[in-house]
Amino acid sequence: MSDFKNQSPWGSSPGGGNGGFRRGPTPPDIDELVKKIQNTINKFIGGGKGGKKPILFGLIILIIIWALSGLYRVLPDEQGVVLRFGKFINTTQPGLNYHLPYPIENVITPKVTKVNRIDIGFRSERDSGFTSGGVADVPEESLMLTGDENIVNIDFSVFWVIKDAGKFLFRIQDPEGTVKAAAETAMREVIARSKIQPILTEGRSVIENDTEEIIQQILDEYNSGIQITQVQTQKADPPDQVIDAFRDVQAARADMERSKNEAEAYSNDVIPRARGEAARILQAAEAYKKQVVAKSEGEASRFLAIYNEYAKAKQVTQERMFLETMEKVLADINKIIIDKNAGSGVVPYLPLKELQTGTN
Repeated sequence: MSDFKNQSPWGSSPGGGNGGFRRGPTPPDIDELVKKIQNTINKFIGGGKGGKKPILFGLIILIIIWALSGLYRVLPDEQGVVLRFGKFINTTQPGLNYHLPYPIENVITPKVTKVNRIDIGFRSERDSGFTSGGVADVPEESLMLTGDENIVNIDFSVFWVIKDAGKFLFRIQDPEGTVKAAAETAMREVIARSKIQPILTEGRSVIENDTEEIIQQILDEYNSGIQITQVQTQKADPPDQVIDAFRDVQAARADMERSKNEAEAYSNDVIPRARGEAARILQAAEAYKKQVVAKSEGEASRFLAIYNEYAKAKQVTQERMFLETMEKVLADINKIIIDKNAGSGVVPYLPLKELQTGTN
C-alpha cells in the first residue's frame, strides 16, 4: 500500500525521486522537443552538425509563414482586387483565395453590395452637417428647359452599386462626381425632348427609365464598373417665381377639361335620344305610307269590282248603290219617314221620339 501511494502516475517523481504524489501529467520538456524537431529537419536537409542549420531552419519557417500570408478571404458582399506591385491584375469572387505574398501582391476588398445614393437638385441638411432634417434647393442643378420651351424645377436621386471593383477603383478618379455629372447630363437630355405637362403629371416613370438608361450608357463608355439601380424623381414643379400663375393655368385647364367632359356627356345623352326619335318618326311615316297605299289600292280594287258589276247589271246596281248610300246618309238622322201609300189614318200627335227612345 505504501509503495502505491509513493509511486507517480508517470513511473517516477518529476524530481527524479520516488516520493511526492503529483496531480495531473508532467509537462513535456521543451528543450527535448526542439531537439527532436531539429533532428528531423537535419535528416530531411542532410545530416551533420553545424551552426548554420538552426538559421536555415528558421529561414524555412519564415518562408512557409510568408507563403501562407498570401491566403485571404473575400466576404459575400465584397470583391477582391489583386494588385501586383501596385498595378491592378484581376478581381476575385467571394470565398477563400490566394495571391503572391506581400510585397509582391496585395489585395483590396471593397463592399460591392452597398447601395450608394446621390441627390441632384437638392441637398438635405443632414448631408450638409445640420440635424434639423430640412432640404435645401440647388437651382443651378434643378432648373431645366423642356421641349416646349418651359422651365421645370426637378429634383431626383440616383442609386448605384459597384459592378466591377477593379474598374471602379482604377478607371475613374472621382466615382461620385462622375455619377453625378452623368446623371445631370442624362436628365437634361430627357427633359429637353419632353413637354412640361407629362413631366408634371403621369410621365415621370418614363422619364426615370429613360434617364437610367442614358446614365448607364455613359458610365459603361467610361468603364466605370458602376451599375445604376434606380432613378427616383423627388419633385417636379414649375420655378418658384411663376408657380402661382402656373397653378392658376392648371386650374383653368382643369375647368376646361371638366366643361368639355360635361358637354360630351350631354352630347352623348341628347344625340342618341334624338336619333331614336328620328328613327321612330321615320318608322311611323313608313307605316303611314304603307297604310295609305294599301287603303288606296283596296279602294281602287273595290271600285273596279263595283264597276264590273255595274257594267253587267246597271239597274240593279244603281238601286243597290242608292239604298246603301241612303242608309249611310240617314243612319244618324232622328226622323221617321212614312210612305204616302201607308194610309190616311195618321194620328195628328204621336210621340214618335219618345216611343223611339223607349224602344231603344
